Amino acid sequence: MGVAIMSLAPGWIPGRGVGGSGDWAAGAGTVAGVTGARGRRTSAGREDANPPLVTTGVASLAVRDVLRGPRRPGKVLAALPHAIYLEFPELAAEPRVLAISPPDALRLPNAIVSGPVEARPSADCWAGEGRVLACGLDIRIMRWWDPSPVFGPLSRARLDHGCSVLAKFCSYPEQPPGLAGHDGPVQLAACCGRGDLAGAVETVDQLVGLGPGLVPSGDSVISGVLLGLRLLGGAIADGTRAVWLANWLSASATCYAAQRTTTLAASLLHCAASGQAAAEASAVLLGMAGQEPLEPAAAKLLATAQGTDLAWGLVAGCRAALLLSVS
Repeated sequence: MGVAIMSLAPGWIPGRGVGGSGDWAAGAGTVAGVTGARGRRTSAGREDANPPLVTTGVASLAVRDVLRGPRRPGKVLAALPHAIYLEFPELAAEPRVLAISPPDALRLPNAIVSGPVEARPSADCWAGEGRVLACGLDIRIMRWWDPSPVFGPLSRARLDHGCSVLAKFCSYPEQPPGLAGHDGPVQLAACCGRGDLAGAVETVDQLVGLGPGLVPSGDSVISGVLLGLRLLGGAIADGTRAVWLANWLSASATCYAAQRTTTLAASLLHCAASGQAAAEASAVLLGMAGQEPLEPAAAKLLATAQGTDLAWGLVAGCRAALLLSVS
């Protein structure tokens, strides 16, 4: 299925209206190559002058429960040029945040890839029965993508080489790390490499929610470490200690995460704890394992806003998994 590119009204965040006329900042968007339908009728039999745009999407398996279940009400967290973020607080399990993004944006593990649209004001926001209705969009889920990369038995030598290559890329990133000069990430890497559970848990508690933005840098570092420990550690010989450490750190990072960081970051921490990664991070992990080209995958990840912190965490998690498998 071909998915076209979505163009959004730039920079809208709920509650920041213009001139008191609503919650949406003024901005132009474009629609190109739309295959959809307009013109639904209201209960009174009149044609709705501004109906939702019907389009299709490819959804992550991480959000299949909210999409396959009954209709649930949600709310818009933010509508940005690269994504729309919806929260479903009534969900019992994470992720409670769902991202709608165009094909050329970072594909988070909780993302629906769709397009092309112009996000616009709408009172409706719900998901279920294979659909999402929000921001003037009616997205029908046609296919699914898996955010959990699968690894066969991995060679330690190949993984060590891949880790070294990614570390070199992290030394000259396109985007600077969000916690540059902070000793937390270094402490976490050292504690994980030694198998120091108490020290690692304490450092994770300090990093959760640390940094600005919808996804603080501390959460991205933790997510990378969890993915490296769980996915790579679980695929190398004698990697059980790495998985054991990932289990404990996952519990620490996700405990009351919604009260310690942003709603979106909390959902992403839960995804990482379950071994679910952004598509770009999965490509890097597969590159480190020698199953895909590493250099283009690393360059693509490091070009994103969260990419440097996430990649640094992947290096730390991979190194710790290698060290714990021989100690």
